[in-house]
Amino acid sequence: MSINKESDIEANLQIGPTDKGMVRIYVEAKGVEIPMDFDPDEAEEIADEIRAAAKAAAALKR
Repeated sequence: MSINKESDIEANLQIGPTDKGMVRIYVEAKGVEIPMDFDPDEAEEIADEIRAAAKAAAALKR
């Protein structure tokens, strides 16, 4: 699957800090659970990428 391919799969997404000082992105879909832990610096980089993608997507809608 690529970024531009649509999907009917529904998923739940949770993001938060763990008790070990990591940032967890937790995805659950159709009985599959994917916990992904990142150190705070990696999480900041991911957040920057999400903000940049949101800005680019918004520019396409103008």
